[in-house]
Amino acid sequence: MPDLPIHLWYSITSLGGAGLTLPLALAIALWLAVGYSWRLAACWLALLGAAIGLVTVTKIAFLGWGVGVRELDFTGVSGHSMLSTAVYPVALFLMLLPARRVIRLLGVLAGLAAGLAVGFSRVVLSAHSPSEAVTGCLVGALAALVFVRIAWNAEPGRLSALPVAASMMVLAIVMHGVHVPTQRWVTHIALKVSGHDRPFIRAKWKSVRDIRPSAVPLSQTRMSQTRNTLQPMRASDV
Repeated sequence: MPDLPIHLWYSITSLGGAGLTLPLALAIALWLAVGYSWRLAACWLALLGAAIGLVTVTKIAFLGWGVGVRELDFTGVSGHSMLSTAVYPVALFLMLLPARRVIRLLGVLAGLAAGLAVGFSRVVLSAHSPSEAVTGCLVGALAALVFVRIAWNAEPGRLSALPVAASMMVLAIVMHGVHVPTQRWVTHIALKVSGHDRPFIRAKWKSVRDIRPSAVPLSQTRMSQTRNTLQPMRASDV
């Protein structure tokens, strides 16, 4: 693990927060609609929405019913990891669309690297287990790469790189560190849907162990012990 100051890890992890990535995602959709077509914008929002839906379902399943994988310490897909690996490759792809294909590809790879850094920071800060961060990165990367494949042959000259890059940079600076209480919202939904008063907590969930029934039912064992107690002593027992 790189020996970085803790505040730097927090700065990295905040790059995946919904307060920053969702405005960037909406800006991407807006630029796509203005410079290309509403179909590309709708495709991007649909892919991102599907990824967000998957994250939300896994979190609700755990918080409401305790559904997870104990062997992998998995309680839900990491939202920070997913959002960062989905949004940053597409943002850089859109900025570099007028450039050569090799430069465009390098931008996508740089965006994926940024998402991986966010995922790693979630593990370092104990916000997520490795399995949760990895699945988050995979889901986000899949959404980003599918969209990049669809939009790869879009006409490059319809948007100037400068205003797109400038708007993204301004959003990144203004919205960096803005907190959106998504976890609280998801917890509220999970409790409403499940009907439970309290959400499942990782520590207590991990401490539960499956109790396997014995070969002989407990009631039968007690009856056998009672019969042995009431049975009269034989001469051979003296």
